[in-house]
Amino acid sequence: MNTTRTPRMRTLTTLTRLSRLTVANRVSAAYLTVVGGAMAVAALTPLFATSPDASLIWIWPALFTFPTFGFVAWLGESIWGGEAPTWFFIGGIVLSALVQSLALGATWEGLRGRRRGRLTTAG
Repeated sequence: MNTTRTPRMRTLTTLTRLSRLTVANRVSAAYLTVVGGAMAVAALTPLFATSPDASLIWIWPALFTFPTFGFVAWLGESIWGGEAPTWFFIGGIVLSALVQSLALGATWEGLRGRRRGRLTTAG
């Protein structure tokens, strides 16, 4: 028996399960759609708006990814002071959305599993 394939298969199975929990269920997909839509609107608004407050639209994607984004904002403040680069915050929003999507997916699967367990036990 080839023992080197077993850890690789286990790793592949774990990664597949994590990606399914993160993006391949309806709760996670809906959440990522909302965050992605907010990011698209935030990216396009400065192109069409003449107001100096157009950059404040980025508060919505940050709020949709709160509380995880709170850690990103704290980290940016502690490293760069008040001058963190834009790429850091946009990457933080994306990473925060993926982490929260994973948590939502795991919660959804857990609730569905409990519901399925009760139905099969009672039947």
